[in-house]
Amino acid sequence: MKVYRTDEIRNVVLLGHGGSGKTSLVEAMSYVSGAISRMGKVTDNNTISDFDKEEQKRQFSISATLVPIEWEKAKINVLDTPGYFDFVGEVEEAVSAADAAVIVVSGKAGVEVGTEKAWELCDKYNLPRMIYVTEMDVDDASFRQVVQDLTDRYGKVIAPHFQPIRENEKLVGYVNIIKNAGRRYTEIGQREECEIPEYCKPNLEMYREKLLEAVAETSEEFMERYFEGDEFSVEEIRAAMRTEVMAGTIVPVAMGSNIQAQGVANLLSDIVRFFPSPDFRECVGINRKTNEMYAADYDFAKAKSAYVFKTMVDPFIGKYSFIKVCSGVLKGEDVLYNADTDTEAKLGKIYTMVGNKPIEVSELFAGDIGAIAKSEAKTGDTLSAKTTPLLFGKTEYSKPYTYMKYAVANKGDEDKVSQALQKMMAEDVTLKMMNDSENRQTLIYGMGDQHLEIVASKLAARYKCEITLETPKVAFRETIRKNSDVDTKYKKQSGGHGQYGHVKMRFEPSGDMETPYVFAEEVVGGAVPKNYFPAVEKGLQESVLKGPLAGYPVVGVKAVLYDGSYHPVDSSEMAFKTATIQAFKKGVMEASPVLLEPIASVKVVVPDEYTGDIMGDLNKRRGRVLGMNPLTGGLQEIVADVPMTGMFGYCTTLRSMTGGRGTYSYEFARYEQAPSDVQEAEIAKRAAEE
Repeated sequence: MKVYRTDEIRNVVLLGHGGSGKTSLVEAMSYVSGAISRMGKVTDNNTISDFDKEEQKRQFSISATLVPIEWEKAKINVLDTPGYFDFVGEVEEAVSAADAAVIVVSGKAGVEVGTEKAWELCDKYNLPRMIYVTEMDVDDASFRQVVQDLTDRYGKVIAPHFQPIRENEKLVGYVNIIKNAGRRYTEIGQREECEIPEYCKPNLEMYREKLLEAVAETSEEFMERYFEGDEFSVEEIRAAMRTEVMAGTIVPVAMGSNIQAQGVANLLSDIVRFFPSPDFRECVGINRKTNEMYAADYDFAKAKSAYVFKTMVDPFIGKYSFIKVCSGVLKGEDVLYNADTDTEAKLGKIYTMVGNKPIEVSELFAGDIGAIAKSEAKTGDTLSAKTTPLLFGKTEYSKPYTYMKYAVANKGDEDKVSQALQKMMAEDVTLKMMNDSENRQTLIYGMGDQHLEIVASKLAARYKCEITLETPKVAFRETIRKNSDVDTKYKKQSGGHGQYGHVKMRFEPSGDMETPYVFAEEVVGGAVPKNYFPAVEKGLQESVLKGPLAGYPVVGVKAVLYDGSYHPVDSSEMAFKTATIQAFKKGVMEASPVLLEPIASVKVVVPDEYTGDIMGDLNKRRGRVLGMNPLTGGLQEIVADVPMTGMFGYCTTLRSMTGGRGTYSYEFARYEQAPSDVQEAEIAKRAAEE
């Protein structure tokens, strides 16, 4: 592939609901541009972007993929993203590297939740956007309905500039609204002029009026000409549209069929024509040497720098770090400094990736996207020249809240699983692993149940190690509600030295639930010598790790050693420690022990109409709704305290109740006494386990 200058590059992310046709659109783009000679299909498992075995098995995208396409003397770096919410980390990585977005909408399914989420992402990252309506070759597809729904939701920024010509429910051509001319499809990717059918004219007039109105608003001169009934030339309309698309005041709507590769050539031309090259966008970092702001701004004349926005770890082709060049021109022999790890390394070969196929290039200009192999850099790292050491801000990724406990299926595979998960975490920013030593379990966090299920499936297929996912144990605590007074003697005689330790202790609530225990001694007259006090405390230290009620850690206990006795020969630290352990068990069980459960402070953000259902569901989970805060865009934030046991499976429930529109977050708040039925069930469960 030839080297492209910054002004010849377009970085475009494809966004949209799962199943709207993003992957098949990439396939059609590659075919129309001549990059491939035969179009693959998602159902045939032979597309460029869905190359992973897991994607082929499930027939939807799991990872973001890069496919560069050459069109009209420009290079379009197309970033294909997953549509399902469990893989939002991949979408956020791709969006962070893009300069514009094409939101793909199915002409059959219409505007879906994924369409709304895509629009919100474009707003968040300030991306110019276009909408492309697919499946126009399908019987019940309706371009008019999609345009209407988009206009109802987003207002007059929606501006269709193509209109389908359909005969017998089949897409046979289109009207170019800018040129006010009809085109009929001949061969794949080819078209010829034709008359505009009468049935297209009412909608055409409406769409053209809308488009010209938007164009007129770009300058006073245009506004005057518009009111005088002047015609704008095609060049004037396109120039005005480019300005408005880049400003976000117009969102053009195009359409076509991916399977027939119809409308795709128009889309590619529009991307080159209306979308900005990288040098139109800001890119600011910090110069580590001077601690001042550094405007890299995708200027190829400045010092070399790049940002690692994604990592791919493939057992067969190795590790690749995807980079976006922020300034300068990168070459293979360059030695770049990593400000995050304070190390220097030679880049080696530079590639552009076509799906999972690396294609070597001699250099990458500022604004271009490529990859380097076998780099130690991680996602989010900055690479720059040592003379100008830069640091760019890291992308914010969605936080995973769904977690499961995992168990290794085959004994001895623990290290193998751990290493495989480390590789997968390098690749997937929303996958986390945590060792919960208290409950002797390893937890794996992801964006949803499907995400975790696919992680387990990938481990088996890619790394040949199996895990089972189970409901995790909740970290309960034990404490006491009353006082107790115990007298415990540990006495053992077995020829020679015996063992003797005798303690009298009081136990009471300390009131401090952060601290396991408080130890005090009130021994008078040396009944227990001072040198045995540390042994008593050691006994307490061991006892609080596993309480006598259900084997959970103990908190909030005050233990007072006030009397006891010793034997000048048989007493030892071991004997006093054992006596204390026995005293603790007895003392806690006599002091009205209770289980404490962890409470999470939960925030759920949903559209207004779902608040009643959500509050009802939170109540079912023993949650207490504390309040509601209205947010912009007709959303409500519901704040509630919910026991951690009630949070399992919440992600799936919330999505199904709100059609995927609801989001939630939570953090641990405190411990509270568990209701008696929960305590009884937990104690019985632990007894059965023991």
